[in-house]
Amino acid sequence: MNYQVILYEKMGRIATVTFNRLQRRNAWNDQVTDEFIDVFHRMEADPEVLVTILTGNQEGRAFSAGADLKDPKTHAANSVADHVAGIDMRGMELFNCIADYPKPVIAAINGYAIGVGFQVCLCCDILLAAEEAQFGLPQVALGIMPAYGGALRLARFVGKGKAMEMVLTGEHINAQEGHRVGLLNRVLSLTELMPAARELALKLTSLPPNSVRMAKESLNKGLDIGNMKDAAQTDIYRFMALTMTRDSQEAHQAWREKRAPVVRGE
Repeated sequence: MNYQVILYEKMGRIATVTFNRLQRRNAWNDQVTDEFIDVFHRMEADPEVLVTILTGNQEGRAFSAGADLKDPKTHAANSVADHVAGIDMRGMELFNCIADYPKPVIAAINGYAIGVGFQVCLCCDILLAAEEAQFGLPQVALGIMPAYGGALRLARFVGKGKAMEMVLTGEHINAQEGHRVGLLNRVLSLTELMPAARELALKLTSLPPNSVRMAKESLNKGLDIGNMKDAAQTDIYRFMALTMTRDSQEAHQAWREKRAPVVRGE
């Protein structure tokens, strides 16, 4: 696919996806959805990509300002029946392609992350934000609600109480509050944001990729299981499989020899 509203760059084992719809502050539309789904499937199939950074074009002053409300077709339906008949599973696939992506995703949030733009952040693994970033789910004030599990995804980061407040009032929080309530891993200046994201990505690419992948899967799937005993039981099999990888054996030997391991993803 020839991307028009996102930018895709691969440098070594790190891929960077940038929202690039500047005239609408990187607001969402069907084209963004289609390109976003395509690039995530592309990265998943590429064995050279080990870590992905997701950000917004800084010239647009936003990560993503959410749905394009200037489009009269946005959030519009003639009837419940027409809406149900026209449900597009791309919406579900949009969030699933990130949430189910087996490799780490670092969100480098450079400005406004609102509505669907914020929900995309909530599907990522590690969230870094610029000091000027703002976060919010304004759907209730528009007579709708966050779809595709947006409220629940938020609650998993900040807890039920804070999520309920943000969802019902639609009020924005700034980056400092986001860090305080556990939404963000780090808050940085705008000039520090991408270098910090790349530094973290490089660190992740230096680790055995299979153990990184299994550790991510363990946490995400374990939260969905919701039962500690069953989640712990499942981890036994992941652990056992990893002990048989070449990287695990090499990492253990390197530790004994006090040297850096040579990681091959095997």
